[in-house]
Amino acid sequence: MALIRRMVHVKLVIDHIKDIPVPLHFEEPAEAFPLLDAMQKDQSCRITGNVVGDLVATKEYDTIRVTGRVSVPLALSCSRCLVDYGSFVDTSFTIFFRKESPDALTAEDELELGELDLLSSTYSGDEIELTHEIEEQIAMEIPLKPLCDEECKGLCHGCGTDLNVTSCSCSNEPVHMTFSALKNFKVNQ
Repeated sequence: MALIRRMVHVKLVIDHIKDIPVPLHFEEPAEAFPLLDAMQKDQSCRITGNVVGDLVATKEYDTIRVTGRVSVPLALSCSRCLVDYGSFVDTSFTIFFRKESPDALTAEDELELGELDLLSSTYSGDEIELTHEIEEQIAMEIPLKPLCDEECKGLCHGCGTDLNVTSCSCSNEPVHMTFSALKNFKVNQ
């Protein structure tokens, strides 16, 4: 039996954005967002619920301003003690969309980016696809080295005991991993 993957397309239709703000609410599984699905498959994180978002699109002169808030529950493994713990991404953002001009710069042209450029993107056609921007906002908030607690003591380098739960009798001497492979090296002359 073939597995059918549901693809989400969170889109704004440009003609619907007039003088009043256009709200958009969505609640979708993480598997519907390609980047988040890939992060789960490579075990960067486990998403334990739906991606929920509320966006508002407003037309401002020749740009479309999209402000929003997205959230998703996560299960992460602490990078120090390896304990699984629950976490939550809840982030707000603003992105400005400008219609792509036919005489846009080529990839080889140099361009100095201003603050507004860092918050902006381009679109072409009659719709703005927001799926990629939403998953990017979530991915940027997932920690690279998650910690269950800022005061986490981690695991003992010698015996592997979780130092948050109990202490061990190993030496507290700092371990320098750089040359640890040479620690017992003997030179015969």
